[in-house]
Amino acid sequence: MRRDVFQAIADPTRRAILSLLALHAMTPNALAEHFSSSRQAVSKHIKILAECQLVNQQEAGREIYYHFNPQKMKEIADWLQPFQQMWDDKLNNLDSLLHNLKTKP
Repeated sequence: MRRDVFQAIADPTRRAILSLLALHAMTPNALAEHFSSSRQAVSKHIKILAECQLVNQQEAGREIYYHFNPQKMKEIADWLQPFQQMWDDKLNNLDSLLHNLKTKP
């Protein structure tokens, strides 16, 4: 089943996992040490992130290392960019309006 990337990043635990993996690759056990939830719960979060291609896995002997996928995050950022620009423009217009109201006698 293909999951929606925005549902994946909506969860705070999955965002925390992405933040950790952005620093360096980690095994599920190493990731689980950063959370109070079980290793199985962390593995489920990793599975969702992998299904959305936000993380990639690499086998090294008996260990599986998960890596942050910056290309997928760039795709998300590129999709969001027009909305960011729209809100920046609206806030700049509001700032100008408030400045004009403040400087009028």
